[in-house]
Amino acid sequence: MKKHQVHNLIILDESGSMNSIKKTILNGFNELINSVKSIEKEFPEQEHYISIISFNSKNENNVIHFNEPVSKIETIDDKNYNPESSTPLFDAMGFSILKLKNFLSDKNNYSVLVTILTDGEENASKEYSLTSIKRIIEELKSENWTFTYIGTDHDIDKTTMDLNINNKIRFDKNGRGIKNMFKIETNSRIKYSLAIREGKLISDDDYYK
Repeated sequence: MKKHQVHNLIILDESGSMNSIKKTILNGFNELINSVKSIEKEFPEQEHYISIISFNSKNENNVIHFNEPVSKIETIDDKNYNPESSTPLFDAMGFSILKLKNFLSDKNNYSVLVTILTDGEENASKEYSLTSIKRIIEELKSENWTFTYIGTDHDIDKTTMDLNINNKIRFDKNGRGIKNMFKIETNSRIKYSLAIREGKLISDDDYYK
């Protein structure tokens, strides 16, 4: 039987303000990758793929991983991730989402979980606007794409409302807050995979309740 593919797209803020939590964020993502590996074993009818794209206004979009089987991914370290400069959030979202959308254009039997993690608001995009990103999100939500926004140090409620994203996590910008955030994140991914197994996946549902 052909397995259902789950594409985990993570769009990670690499702007200068993330430097103070760099080590904790890297540790959390490495734990998250291990959790996705465990989820794949728990749900053997599913194949999980990871794409991680970080962004800032200096290096633009840094493709750390793209569509790689989670089983083959080891760890992310400071060779891959060095926060600096400002936050072109909408450009990063447009680039990352459309890159994966184009890759999947001739595929079927898949779902996509997009996670955006940032500690600040958009302040440097040149190609995409709030309106254009919202339009892309609304279109893809009808095609088994689920979007999650994880943030701190800005108005998360307003940002997610403006983007029409229901799933959201607000975290405290310290070690304990980040650790708790990744715990919630992992539990939500288990709920997501369970919904796929049971045929109850709803792209607009809130898996972070």
